[in-house]
Amino acid sequence: MLLKFSHAVDAMNAKFGQLANVLILLACVVSAGNALLRYSLDISDNWPLELQWYLFGAAVMLGASYTLAQNGHVRVDIIYGNVSDRARLWIDIFGLLLFLLPACTLFAWLSWKTLFLPSWDIMEHSSNSGGLPRYPIKFMLPLGFALLVLQGLSELVKRFAALKGEIQLDTHYERPEQ
Repeated sequence: MLLKFSHAVDAMNAKFGQLANVLILLACVVSAGNALLRYSLDISDNWPLELQWYLFGAAVMLGASYTLAQNGHVRVDIIYGNVSDRARLWIDIFGLLLFLLPACTLFAWLSWKTLFLPSWDIMEHSSNSGGLPRYPIKFMLPLGFALLVLQGLSELVKRFAALKGEIQLDTHYERPEQ
């Protein structure tokens, strides 16, 4: 049952990862379009700049959980690169339990309570002329951290299953070339 939960979380975060890719592309298109209009036709407004930032911020928050699922986050290789696969699983479990899950749970709760909800309550908008609403991008913070919590739980399930021999988990580590 826990592995089914893990697979469902992985599949959901894969969709968010695909969305993050599209958001990065859109941010580039908005940036290029804004530069083209500004420098060729002398047309300028604040909303395209804010939209570019919002798209990039949303991509980061929605893509972080997918990056975790793909084992793409940076690790300190002083220890991780010099131990067995089984030890790497235990290091991952330790890091997930002591660092990622508590921090992301706290950040999700705090960003919901102190950033998003107050912004939503007043339907906050940018103070810039032609600016965008702020509450949608502020929602990305608690959502992104909640997705990281779910993915962290999925990673825990997979690592414990790998320790029990129920699944094979690639813990192969390559040192960066120097």
